[in-house]
Amino acid sequence: MGVFTFANEYISTIPPAKLFKALAVDSHNLIPKLMPQAIKSIDIIQGDGGTGTIKQINFIEGGHLSSMKNRVDEQNLETLTYKYTMIDLKEKFKSIVYEVKFEPTPEGGSQNKMTSTYYTKGEVELKEEDVKASKERAFRMYKIAEAYLLQNPDAYA
Repeated sequence: MGVFTFANEYISTIPPAKLFKALAVDSHNLIPKLMPQAIKSIDIIQGDGGTGTIKQINFIEGGHLSSMKNRVDEQNLETLTYKYTMIDLKEKFKSIVYEVKFEPTPEGGSQNKMTSTYYTKGEVELKEEDVKASKERAFRMYKIAEAYLLQNPDAYA
């Protein structure tokens, strides 16, 4: 098994608590609304939404995957940290762990740091294009959520 870790950073004009609520606490409701071209639904199949919860992300038909599961390992409203693990992966990964921290910027926005740790099966090598594609999907989701929050300033206040 191989272990590969990557760091990514994203700056937003949205305050950290607001972005955290949208992307961590209520992602199962918000993301399918914002990305209906890709995600059909996100169902909580175990837990109450907090630590220990298992969410199933259901993708639209015809995509690369039909669904995947995430387990919430940590969701801290005070430190604005969120850690989750993609589980039950069938292909080359045993699991992928994401740790996200939302921090304030002096301008009133947020600096969002994400660390991704990929646990591969066997001797699988992680390709640069896989990591790049994952970063692009995360960045696209941030931008879509940011646009929504700018258009809806009272949401997640």
